[in-house]
Amino acid sequence: MVSPRFDILGIGNAIVDVVAPVDEAFLSRHDMRKGAMALIDTATADRLYDAMPPAQESSGGSAANTCAVAAGLGAKVAYLGKVADDQLGRVFRHDIGVVGVHYPTPALTGGAPTARCLIMVTPDGQRTMNTYLGACVTFGEGDVDEALVADAAVTYLEGYLFDPPAAQAAFRRAAAAAHAAGRQVSLSLSDAFCVDRHRAAFRDLVAGHVDILFANEAEICSLYECNDFADAARLARADVALAALTRSEEGSIIVRGNETVTVAAVPTKVMDTTGAGDAYAAGFLAGLTAGRPLAQCGHLGSFAAAEVISHYGARPQRDLREALKAIDSIV
Repeated sequence: MVSPRFDILGIGNAIVDVVAPVDEAFLSRHDMRKGAMALIDTATADRLYDAMPPAQESSGGSAANTCAVAAGLGAKVAYLGKVADDQLGRVFRHDIGVVGVHYPTPALTGGAPTARCLIMVTPDGQRTMNTYLGACVTFGEGDVDEALVADAAVTYLEGYLFDPPAAQAAFRRAAAAAHAAGRQVSLSLSDAFCVDRHRAAFRDLVAGHVDILFANEAEICSLYECNDFADAARLARADVALAALTRSEEGSIIVRGNETVTVAAVPTKVMDTTGAGDAYAAGFLAGLTAGRPLAQCGHLGSFAAAEVISHYGARPQRDLREALKAIDSIV
């Protein structure tokens, strides 16, 4: 088999993140469910943006964050996701290119504006997200570059993109193209409420099209309708070749066949949990595509997650490559 040009190809919602610290009362005043992700319309996006305190704005979206962090760890990364031909779209394209991610998706013209995610961070570090999808919902099968998919060792699919029906078809086309080229397909469940909305479709995708699954405890339990994490992990083990399941401060559990690896969380002061799962997946996949053992992959994921939750925003603020120097002794 020809060696791939890219280690990871991410497919997801191309979004500009707007992150601001708020108190609990702000969530109550705006009828937000703490810790959840809600889809909002244009009017609500404008109203909430006007009500937010000063915020940090940057290119984002779950899979885009994963791609950016993985590139920072030295992986060769590409990304597919739809933005509009507007100011925010140009900001997104510039930002993701600067961090070393190849981004060839053409901009949408004459349609909805570029998406944005309004992220409220409470003092305990929990993030509550309100997402206006805008141009993201137009991503479909025609936007799947099959040649690019075939040229990536792992195609990483973002669960948040699963809401539009066209995106579900795009996921299946990408998965088919990856497997036809002898590559792997990875999926992040992204959000328990997203899984609740599309459980049957997610179960079909996971069992029939996914090789590597990422989920936190709430997401994996939602997928399999289990109250017990151990039961959900057992079901994931039967469905996919590899699953990396995160449990916040308890670290993560990695299951592959009969193998189970437990990875401790990296201690840090939590400022903002935005992007923790994205960063974990980035570290894990950067390690996996470099041929590292599962324990090292998990440690890289934990290190990357700890870095991004130590400050506001979902992108690292220091060089993550120092983690590579510290994990060679981990078996």
